[in-house]
Amino acid sequence: MDVDTNLRKRIRAGDHNAFGELFDAYARSVYNHAYRLTGEWSTAEDVVSLTFLDAWRLRARLDEEGGSLRPWLLGIATNVTRNTRRAARRHAAAVGRLPRAEPVRDFADEVAGRLDDAAQLAVVQTALARLRRAEREVLALCVWSGLDYQAAAEALGVPVGTVRSRLSRARTKLAKHMELSQAGGQMTDDRSTAVRPLREGNR
Repeated sequence: MDVDTNLRKRIRAGDHNAFGELFDAYARSVYNHAYRLTGEWSTAEDVVSLTFLDAWRLRARLDEEGGSLRPWLLGIATNVTRNTRRAARRHAAAVGRLPRAEPVRDFADEVAGRLDDAAQLAVVQTALARLRRAEREVLALCVWSGLDYQAAAEALGVPVGTVRSRLSRARTKLAKHMELSQAGGQMTDDRSTAVRPLREGNR
């Protein structure tokens, strides 16, 4: 009995060691094939995994007699790649039919527009540091990473309403801190104006 025939029979019998030998022998070949078909290394890696999963599932259909198992695997890889592309097209079409995501006002741009110097940048950093961790995470996802509420909720594993409330609190806290900081700056710039009401109130 030649090597390939023996391997085929062992694979048909569900021999895990034989399947490991099959993977070691042909995984690189399957990967190269998938990469040539897709042009994407990450997709090619997915195709390799799916190909060997399908090969295990279809092992009973494998002929006991025959030569190299490489053509069998590449045939499976071709079908997997085709299915993967079809699924990607369906996903893209489904996403295209979704309603436009509710725009999230980019508070970062608004703040950046008021940053006149490094001192104000420090003010913003201080304000961010005062937010709760959950509020900073939502702000980072929705504002700086551009995720909509639904995507941010999925990323964090929380309800959409929680994302909305956290983002609202974060914006309110940032705005309040900025207003207080600006008021402090006005007092520094014009001491007489800022101090006068206090004196009148002490009379």
